[in-house]
Amino acid sequence: MPSLLLLLSLLYGTFHGASAQCPDYSAYARATHEPFSEGRYQLSYQRPTPECRKFNLSDVESTILDMKEIVKDPDLFRLFENTFPNTLDTTVTWRGVSNNNSAEELTFITTGDIVAMWLRDSANQLRSYKSLLKADESTDSLASLYRGAINLQARYILRNPYCNAFQAPVESGLPPENNGWADTDQVKPPYSTDFVFECKYELDSISAFLQLSYDYYDKTRDSDFFGKFQWANAVKTILDTAEDLLIGTYADDGAVNESPYTFRRAADSATETLANSGAGSPVKGGTGLVRSAFRPSDDSTIYQLFIPANMQFSSYLGRCAQIMKAHDAGLAQRMSDFASSVRNGIDAHGKVQHAVFGEIYAYEVDGFGSSNLMDDANVPSLLGAPVIDFLEASDETYQNTRKFVLSTWNPYYMHGPVLNGTGGPHVGPGRAWPMSIITSLLTSDDDGEIVAGLGMLVSSTNRLGLIHESVDTFNAARWTREWFSWANGFFGELLLVLRERKPHLLETSFQQQQ
Repeated sequence: MPSLLLLLSLLYGTFHGASAQCPDYSAYARATHEPFSEGRYQLSYQRPTPECRKFNLSDVESTILDMKEIVKDPDLFRLFENTFPNTLDTTVTWRGVSNNNSAEELTFITTGDIVAMWLRDSANQLRSYKSLLKADESTDSLASLYRGAINLQARYILRNPYCNAFQAPVESGLPPENNGWADTDQVKPPYSTDFVFECKYELDSISAFLQLSYDYYDKTRDSDFFGKFQWANAVKTILDTAEDLLIGTYADDGAVNESPYTFRRAADSATETLANSGAGSPVKGGTGLVRSAFRPSDDSTIYQLFIPANMQFSSYLGRCAQIMKAHDAGLAQRMSDFASSVRNGIDAHGKVQHAVFGEIYAYEVDGFGSSNLMDDANVPSLLGAPVIDFLEASDETYQNTRKFVLSTWNPYYMHGPVLNGTGGPHVGPGRAWPMSIITSLLTSDDDGEIVAGLGMLVSSTNRLGLIHESVDTFNAARWTREWFSWANGFFGELLLVLRERKPHLLETSFQQQQ
C-alpha cells in the first residue's frame, strides 16, 4: 500500500501543482505546523503539501518511509523527514531545455531564501541525493536534475568564471533578481546583472562544478553525456582561470603584477570587500596554489592561498580527468598534472607546526610565511577535508587539524549550553553553524561524539524542525536563516551515511535531558 499512496501523491502533485496557491516557503518555514513530532521537542512538520512540492522523486519518498523504521527517536526522524527532501520540495525552481538545443537539459536550483543559483550550494544540494543517483535517461529523473545543473553551471562558467551566483536562465522566463548588496560593487572583469547575481570569485565555486560533474559520473558512468554539450569547454575555462590565479602580487623584478580579478564593495564589514584597491593582500607566486578572493561563506579571505578550496580543486580536478580521457586525452593530462601540482603546493606551503597540536593544515597562507590558523563552518573547510575526498580521515595531519578545529584554539569555535561547533565571521562570534556539527559527525568514528552531535542538532531548531544557518550557543531561539536548503540536505545525507556505517546509532533516544 505505501507504494500506491506514493503514486497517488506524485500524480496529485503533477496535475495540480501548477494551479495550487502555495505559500511563500520563507514565511512558512518561520512558523510551526501540525502534526508535531511525538517527542519532547514537538518539532513542526515543514514539508509543503504534495501539490506545492517543486520536484517529486519516488526514491526519496521511499527512503523517508524506510528511515522511519530505522530512526527510532521521533524528533530525530521528524528532522530527517523535513530536511532530506527540502531541496526537491522547495528549490528546484525551474527545469527545461536550452533555446539552442532541445536535447540540452537545464536545472535552476535556488539556495532557499534567495532566488539565485550558487555554483557551490547547488552542487552540494544535489550531492545530498547522490546515494540515490543512477543512470536514467528520463527527464523526470534525479539523473536529469544532475545533467541540467551541470549544463547550466557550464553556461555560467563559460561566460563569467569569476562569479559565484547567477540569475535564472533566460529560457525560464523568470526575471532577474535584484541584489541590493551588490549595488556598489566594482568588479574586474565586469559582468551583467541580468546574468550574474553576485560576482565574488571563490575557488570553491568553480571546484563545485567539478565536484558535481564527478558525482554524476561516479554513480552513472555516463561518460557520453560529458561530450555532448559545453562541459569540456567549461573545464578549459576553469583551467585557464585557475592558471591565471597562480600569479603572485610581484614580478621577479619587483614590479606589481596586474591582478586578473579585483573586487571592491562599499561596506561596513571588512569581509565584504578586498584590500589594496580590490586585489587583496599580497601573495607570493610559485607556490603551486591557486588564489581565492573569497571563502565558501562568501567572506573575503585574509590570505588568498585558501587551503580548503585548493584541496577541493585538486581532489575533483584529478577525478574529472578520468572523465575527460574519453573526450580529450591532452586536456585530461593537463587536468591531472594541475591537480598534482596543487596537491604538492598544499604539502609544501599549507602545513604549519602548532605548539599544542603538532603539524596541522593552515586555513589560509600567503606564501611569504604568514598563515591564518582557524576554520570556518562552510564546506570546503579543514574539518571537511575527507568530505571533499582530499584525504582519509585517518591521516595524521588531518587528525591533528581536526583536534585543533574542535577546540578553543580555533578562534571561530563556538561553545555553550545549546550547541558546540564552528562558526565564522559571516554571522560573527557566539553563533555556531549546525553545518559544522554535521561535518564533524561525517568525519568521526566515535559513537559518543556522533550521538552527542545528533543530540545537539535535534534540540536546537527552536521547534521549527529545520537546520538553520547558525544558532546562538546560549539561546536556541536566536538563529539565522530559517530556510537554508544546503544545510538541510547535508543533515539528510548524514543520516543516510550513518544508516550504512553505524545503523545502531539511529536507534538512540534523545528523549531524556542531554
